[in-house]
Amino acid sequence: MTLADQTFALPPVAEDRAAMIRDHLRDAIVDRRLAPGTKLNEAEVGTLFDVSRTVVRAALQALAFEGLVKTERNRGAFVANPTPEEARQVFASRRLIEPGLALAAAQRITSGEIAAFRERLHHESELLHQRGPTARRAEIHASGDFHLLLARVAGNAILLRFMEELVARSSLVIALYGRSGASSCGHGDHGNILAALEQRDGELAGRLLLTHIDHIEADLDLRNTSNLALRDALVTDAHRLP
Repeated sequence: MTLADQTFALPPVAEDRAAMIRDHLRDAIVDRRLAPGTKLNEAEVGTLFDVSRTVVRAALQALAFEGLVKTERNRGAFVANPTPEEARQVFASRRLIEPGLALAAAQRITSGEIAAFRERLHHESELLHQRGPTARRAEIHASGDFHLLLARVAGNAILLRFMEELVARSSLVIALYGRSGASSCGHGDHGNILAALEQRDGELAGRLLLTHIDHIEADLDLRNTSNLALRDALVTDAHRLP
């Protein structure tokens, strides 16, 4: 039995602690502070958060369900390293879900929620002028927040949970395979989607979301590559040295 197959019945306080640890680990994974393949040692995590290994195991189980952690028998838990095919499946799933969220959101959106969207767009705009890995991680996070707000406005709690998982996986995929991270193109897409929502045109917002997802996936380098030995990987470059 793997970690992901196990279930845990925790008292409420321990359950809250497990959820807190899950959120901290999720943020660290999505922000690439924990690199793909990093071993998540239960004892070490438990010491850091001053909780039992049972609580840590519950947090890791939740992340395994989300696809952000992989477990291996007799080896433990590791930060997921999604394959190109898994990355494609993530965005294929988003294409199925997000147009429906747009239709629902367009019918329900309030002036306060429009203001919240505009605040996020303003934050995205500020990040576009910053450089470096920290700024890139912040761009990816801000872009994901836009889509999570759309899911919240749509008012479907089940689909919101799905989107939380898909956005987390998308953020990891973009951090791994993205050529540029978030972009002015993506920011412009968000602005157009919000304009359609303001007009209560859910069908247009849905079509714009599909185009936006196409733009995100087009910025990924998902070519299948084979793992070479160090000598084979560097031999061509070595021949170029003076």
